[in-house]
Amino acid sequence: MLLPKLAEKIVQEVRKLIGEDIIVVNTDGSIIASTDKSRVGTFHEGAKIVSKQKRKLIITEREQQSLAGTKAGINFPIFFQNDVIGVIGITGDPQKVTPFGEIIRKMTELIISENYYAEQFDRQARAMETFVMDWIQSEEWNDSLLNRARLLNVDLRIKRRSVIIEFDEQSQMIPRDTWSTILSWLASNKSEPAIRWGNERLVLLMDCSRSTSRESAEKRLRKFIAFLNAKGLIAYAGVGQVVLPSNIRNSFRQAERAVKIAKQKRKIIFDEELTFEMILDELNPKAKMEFIQRTIGPILEEKEWLDTLKELVKQNNSLKNTAKALHIHINTLYYRLKKIEESTQLDPNNFHDLVNLYLAINFLDEYTKNQ
Repeated sequence: MLLPKLAEKIVQEVRKLIGEDIIVVNTDGSIIASTDKSRVGTFHEGAKIVSKQKRKLIITEREQQSLAGTKAGINFPIFFQNDVIGVIGITGDPQKVTPFGEIIRKMTELIISENYYAEQFDRQARAMETFVMDWIQSEEWNDSLLNRARLLNVDLRIKRRSVIIEFDEQSQMIPRDTWSTILSWLASNKSEPAIRWGNERLVLLMDCSRSTSRESAEKRLRKFIAFLNAKGLIAYAGVGQVVLPSNIRNSFRQAERAVKIAKQKRKIIFDEELTFEMILDELNPKAKMEFIQRTIGPILEEKEWLDTLKELVKQNNSLKNTAKALHIHINTLYYRLKKIEESTQLDPNNFHDLVNLYLAINFLDEYTKNQ
């Protein structure tokens, strides 16, 4: 329960409150953490007495001579769930350090309690992650999956939607405390398994037993994304269709397809909204790369021209809005489009050619993001 890593954390936190040397000792009397590193691993007879008697022990300079490994100060038993699990000692003049003793003991017990429940939460979260991944990937259910579902209180009888919530690109790892807060928020609805999927994604298997409407699901997701925004996280969601639990892998596949579009459009996208994107998603990467080479291959090194094409597509082929968005004169835009046409033999003013350019730009964007 009281391991050296946690004991070291306790020492560091307590030292912020008091300038004296601190020790944390296990119930066998062995010092497992100390501000004085030379004392780690040594025996402390006073702590052994405290563990047995379950009460504080003040050691004077005279008494330290008769107790092995001790120094003047005060030692308190650390309780967890009514049992002594260790001792915390403050070295120094007993009269000076005693007033801090009870506060420091309470603080130590609070740190231990928080650490225990955090570990329990992490253990539960890891078990749920493994279960959900297996559920999504399983074509047939076996006894192991069914037993784990019962242990985790996951109902395998109700209809669900798969939801993938993806965070905007993170320059840093999302802190553990933030993840715990997010998963705790989702855990308030016990009928909906929610797990981390790497550092940038959450997977939620939404309970649709009461309502299968898109409006209901979107309302709930908007509320959750607003909660994430309040935590400083920008997020989008791809949502699969409502399926029987045995078909959850299909709903997850749909959510994966939808979240790609959701990130581009920075919104919540439901699979049932997709049309053109359904066909594009079925194409294999090799075919997409060959298409890129046959269309915009000659201008792949011309970043300015590619950016111009991307903005033209974004602005629904409006030359005026494209020039404005790029902060260039309309004549500059005409010049760039003419050069693009000469290099690719595709005219952006021709609908057929524009569709080819649109597809090529989307495939290139997808390829770049997957690198």
